[in-house]
Amino acid sequence: MKNKSDQLQTVLSKLIAEANITPTPESVGTVMSFGDGVIRVKGLAEVQAGELVDIGNDEFGLALNLEKDQVNIVALSEAKSLTTGDTVKRTGKILSIGVSDKIIGRVIDALGRPIDGLPALKSPKDMLLERIAPGVMSRQSVTVPLQTGIKAIDAMIPIGRGQRELIIGDRATGKTAIALGTILNQNDQDVICVYVSIGQKRSSLAQISQTLREAGSLDYTVIVAATASDTAAEQFLAPYAGQAVAEYFLEKGKDVLIIFDDLSKHAQAYREISLLLRRPSGREAYPGDVFYLHSRLLERACRLNKEHGGGSITALPIIETQANDVSAYIPTNVISITDGQIYLESDLFNAGTKPAINVGLSVSRVGSAAQIKLMKQVAGTMKLDLAQFRELQAFAQFSSDLDDRTRKQLERGARVNAVLKQGWNNPLKVEEQSIVIYAATHGFLDNIQADKITKWEAEFILNIRSSQKKLLTEMKKDAKLTDSTEKELEKVITAFNKMHPELAKEDTDGKH
Repeated sequence: MKNKSDQLQTVLSKLIAEANITPTPESVGTVMSFGDGVIRVKGLAEVQAGELVDIGNDEFGLALNLEKDQVNIVALSEAKSLTTGDTVKRTGKILSIGVSDKIIGRVIDALGRPIDGLPALKSPKDMLLERIAPGVMSRQSVTVPLQTGIKAIDAMIPIGRGQRELIIGDRATGKTAIALGTILNQNDQDVICVYVSIGQKRSSLAQISQTLREAGSLDYTVIVAATASDTAAEQFLAPYAGQAVAEYFLEKGKDVLIIFDDLSKHAQAYREISLLLRRPSGREAYPGDVFYLHSRLLERACRLNKEHGGGSITALPIIETQANDVSAYIPTNVISITDGQIYLESDLFNAGTKPAINVGLSVSRVGSAAQIKLMKQVAGTMKLDLAQFRELQAFAQFSSDLDDRTRKQLERGARVNAVLKQGWNNPLKVEEQSIVIYAATHGFLDNIQADKITKWEAEFILNIRSSQKKLLTEMKKDAKLTDSTEKELEKVITAFNKMHPELAKEDTDGKH
């Protein structure tokens, strides 16, 4: 018995000798009030803006308003157990997200926690959510195309790696479909994709995740999500978290595509937070710094020069308009920040034109600098031809008697327009797009029935994939249309048309 008490005394003496009883100072504050996700705290005199604050029970808040006698903190969770008089303390850590190479294929929330039911990431690198955009001297011009696989975009509104191209339109006009189609087309382009979902339903998120998984696109994609059931603070942070993930791969010299779906909900979440923090409101009740909210996010998309790794981040922000009103506050803000916009129109969508891109209002400020020579050659005058066709179409409604030249121009325009119709989940390689556009713009489809153009294209693509692999390889290798490939192309299209007389339109005498 005495032996046991001696042993216990020895252990206790050792523990006391080794114990660190030096007091460590902690910056703490007391909760004055908590409601609607905003915690008002007295104390925390040394807290930094954007710092994580420990509010107990392994939950955190974000210090946003630093006032003279109090600090306003936005809770990053429901914080159900927090009450007035509780103590909160500084973490000394500016908000960051843990990222590693193993994040690819995962679905995470705005704080980097997995929401796909798989285990957390091990040994991640911390990436700051807020970061200053790269300077002018570390960038280079946008010259390398980012192929979307969508003919209307790659031919007339080309997107380059490092560009910021806005996708704008009313609800249910196919904005997300264009973004997802672009992700599907990156399967052999060596581009890592980050899809940021802001304020969407969980069912929609599950559907998007399943679509990407089935197509094998989740192997090079990261999904960052703050759903409609998450707090406004998480929806506010989600795009910055996505950008931090993109910058992790940018530092490794990779090309990254990031999609923000959508920034309208992001602005609304920030407006909610700002009004709860009692910040002064401006136009449409948005706070005065709502422009800075998006500019500091989108300016981080860039193409770096060789000395800085040569990587790029291409941003495709999405904005939802109300009744096609692009002159509202948030749409005009984001249009002025980005390098062009893809404008989707509900009237075109309802008329069966998918993707419902209004070619006249859509623009890429990088232009043909982000196109390969092959696409420039076949689609050079396409935008002008379509604009003239739309003008003639409007004119032709009021006139029944048209001269031959006008009628032919209308028929050609109708076929070029029909060629641009494409399913979002059916992206085409640039050489395949070029062949189809060449056929339309050079009159090879003039004798095909307008309502059978889609069928002609589907069968023609299958034909060249199976029997003309050599031609496709040559076009891809040369990245331009040479005299020999053009002659070969003409032969292939003419031969295919002869093989399919059922697609040809009837002559005036009733014969095919």
